[in-house]
Amino acid sequence: MTAPLRRDAERNRRLLLRTAYELMASKGLDVPYEDIAKAAGTGMGTMYRRFPQRQDLLDALFSEHIDTVIGFAEQASRHDDAWAGLTWFLEQQLEIEAQSRGLGELLRSRSQATALVQRAHERMTPLVADLITRAVAAGQLPTGSTPADFAAAHLMVGSVMDASRTFAPQLWRRALRVALAGLRHADLSGDPPDETVIDHLYNDQKR
Repeated sequence: MTAPLRRDAERNRRLLLRTAYELMASKGLDVPYEDIAKAAGTGMGTMYRRFPQRQDLLDALFSEHIDTVIGFAEQASRHDDAWAGLTWFLEQQLEIEAQSRGLGELLRSRSQATALVQRAHERMTPLVADLITRAVAAGQLPTGSTPADFAAAHLMVGSVMDASRTFAPQLWRRALRVALAGLRHADLSGDPPDETVIDHLYNDQKR
């Protein structure tokens, strides 16, 4: 059993988390530890004692947000209209990414992906797959639609979001409408992508 942190140590931990989240929300995941410690008014020793590895920091910062995104997928899976559930899920996921550059990078980064994010994708993919199956059966999506198609749409709209964040922060909404219209009316004849393509899209297989 892990002993609880002393009151001052817990205060420093919360301060570092709050500071790191604020910096990463505006600047992204690559904010140096030195900048976080300086902004929080703590030493580097304190930073490394609380979060020895960057993955420890990312998991502590974003675990609650990842749970929120999984909750969106679970809620969407209960929607009577499969297409409405799919579009609502994508919009809600991108909305929360728009509020934090760091979270968006974490959810869409192949180099920064953590075990936490991989588990999230593993939980969300079957929920999205079920919605797609239902939408195809209802004539709302073309035959051959796959979760990989929606993963690609997520990554494409996310790229627009990242590129336009400083000068047109709402542009991603228009890009999402374009992507969804394309998915709904696409000619998807031919062999569908292998299921493992999602792992390759979201995780750096060279690591």
